[in-house]
Amino acid sequence: MAKTKSAYFCQHCGYESPKWLGKCPSCQEWNSFVEELVEKGGNRTPEWRNGDVSIKKTNKAAVIHEIVYAEEPRITTIDKELNRVLGGGIVAGSLVLIGGEPGIGKSTLMLQLALTLPGLKTLYVSGEESEQQIKMRAERLVQSSKANCYILTETSVQHIFKQIEHTAPNLVIIDSIQTLYSTHIDSTPGSVSQVRECTAELLRFAKESGTPVFIIGHITKDGAIAGPKVLEHMVDTVLQFEGDRHHMYRILRAMKNRFGSSSELGIYEMHGAGLREVSNPSDILLSQRESALSGITIAAMLEGARPVLIEVQALVSNAAYGTPQRSSTGFDTKRLNMLLAVLEKRFGFRLSAQDVFLNIAGGLRVEDPAIDLAVINAIISSQQDIAVSTNIAFAGEVGLSGEIRAVNRVEQRIAEAEKLGFEQIYISKYNKKGVDTSKYQIEIKWVAKVEEVFSAVFG
Repeated sequence: MAKTKSAYFCQHCGYESPKWLGKCPSCQEWNSFVEELVEKGGNRTPEWRNGDVSIKKTNKAAVIHEIVYAEEPRITTIDKELNRVLGGGIVAGSLVLIGGEPGIGKSTLMLQLALTLPGLKTLYVSGEESEQQIKMRAERLVQSSKANCYILTETSVQHIFKQIEHTAPNLVIIDSIQTLYSTHIDSTPGSVSQVRECTAELLRFAKESGTPVFIIGHITKDGAIAGPKVLEHMVDTVLQFEGDRHHMYRILRAMKNRFGSSSELGIYEMHGAGLREVSNPSDILLSQRESALSGITIAAMLEGARPVLIEVQALVSNAAYGTPQRSSTGFDTKRLNMLLAVLEKRFGFRLSAQDVFLNIAGGLRVEDPAIDLAVINAIISSQQDIAVSTNIAFAGEVGLSGEIRAVNRVEQRIAEAEKLGFEQIYISKYNKKGVDTSKYQIEIKWVAKVEEVFSAVFG
């Protein structure tokens, strides 16, 4: 008979301790340990089988130059945005974790994937909804091929593996990992030990069978994926589904990807019939204005390998209280403070007694330093109440001495601005080397100092 014992787990990082501790020695959090029952010992039966015999092989050490590597074909979906974020498609045997706010559309995105994979059998496992609820949602999704999609409402990992044996799917989707439980662990579903054990069993299944598995995960009030941090280390890819539930646009962002870039971005538009891909995000991120307004500039940025033009909005006003406010949405507040200090120290703009508000339109969170030039021009435009022409785009990083530093992939930024009808783009002159300007119709302004931009834009 298996021997049962209790252990204490940190609810933040999953650290295990035989006794209760006030402070976690791993993540330094206080009062985060919870007692859970853990079953040890005994012979476990294989959770899944390949045919009649469970796979059990012993690996041997091999010299690295003797290892033969073959590029495995990926499963290409009809969702081009998902393909881009995953690095070109779904890798066989991969374990993908997708998290996001409640009601943001995680289940809809995964159900659309399950219904639209051509010629492949998918198993959609739900521990949160009934079969009738999933059927109602599937009926709303247009252009879906429901013939090869199986629905299972189950929370026991052991029962799920029995159904996997029976249906032999090409793709498994779990909604969600916090609702699953394993009989080998005597704690409640959603606890640290249950989440870790269930994920480990799904990981073994994915790697040994070559079947890709998608896992939907809940998030905490801080925005982190609920459960132990080791959950994100175990999986191959971590995707974050973001957006405002009161707006129609959703952003799928890769936070970790072992099979591709971790800085890719996919944009969707939520409709009653499901999620629709947005192939040209610059169109939705740029507002349609009849006339130029002060405090608004356009920045040419990159998200992964995709060039995107975004609208930067700034508002500068006299401080109503003693301490001026510094607020930014979608942009790093510390970097905003640095740019304000450069404007005040190097160029004499008195911003220390004024409130400064900055907003990246469209709900994007931007980390590309190439939008610095657009940010400072938006701030000065608002302070001086001088509108910047709607036909001008900016791409440049601003240094502490006021110089405009070079940015990467400048040709992609220029081409995107030209495609959208912009007439001028300001680029650091240190990017000029190797750029063939003859193939562009847009006027490229090569600048080295911020003063040159100010004199050209504001006169």
